[in-house]
Amino acid sequence: MVFKKKFKVQSNHRAVSFHDITEQVKEAVAESKIKDGIVVVYSHHTTCSVITQECAFDMSMTGLETLQQDLVNVFEKWIPTCRYEGMYLHPGKKALDFAETCGEDNFGCHNTDAHLRSSIIGRSVSIVIDDGAADLGEFGRVHFIDWDQTRGRERTVQIMIIGE
Repeated sequence: MVFKKKFKVQSNHRAVSFHDITEQVKEAVAESKIKDGIVVVYSHHTTCSVITQECAFDMSMTGLETLQQDLVNVFEKWIPTCRYEGMYLHPGKKALDFAETCGEDNFGCHNTDAHLRSSIIGRSVSIVIDDGAADLGEFGRVHFIDWDQTRGRERTVQIMIIGE
């Protein structure tokens, strides 16, 4: 049996956005009525990631949980946020010309850091469904991350559940 569901989240402007989507994933598993299988939580957006991580309980001064802020800080050292044109090879002239035909502005194309971060973390997670529940452990949470800091926008979270 296969069950699919989609929902939207709104990302922040000029900041990495973390969305705790654990409850939506649990609701989808319950709605599917699948007892044993897997749930895949996926983003088709190439600047976004989906992760599982424990709840950190504490908050940083930026409003992110401390583990989330630590992840952002590590990536900022490893793959710095694009701050000026030419910082990364991407986007080149052909990419900028193509983006213009799609209505994308020049600034919005300078999100190479988000593409690199997403390609490293990944755009999906698979979670075991055991006896009708997502097996996230005692503290496990599911987070949708939008790494793109060029603008806030609506993003789509996709869920596919396969099992019996």
